[in-house]
Amino acid sequence: MLNQMTWKVVAGTAGAAAGLVVRGGLRAAWRAGRGEEPPENPASPSTGWPEALAWAVASGVALAVARLVFQRGAAEAWRSATGDYPVEVQRSGAAA
Repeated sequence: MLNQMTWKVVAGTAGAAAGLVVRGGLRAAWRAGRGEEPPENPASPSTGWPEALAWAVASGVALAVARLVFQRGAAEAWRSATGDYPVEVQRSGAAA
């Protein structure tokens, strides 16, 4: 039987995979949309605030959405393999 620790590894792996996929896609989208490379270090004083903030927002949103998609996919695969969702996924966070 798969356990909670195994789910943590699966969910963590899904999150890491999401990060790898997003990084390449986001850089390509930035180049296509702005015609330049994204800021290498948004915190650098040589990067203007508008560019740094745009990169931070785009990165944050893209990573959050990809992580959600990958982890929900992992939860569906878990359910297919075990018959139930992981306990952490079953919790909605809503007060009972």
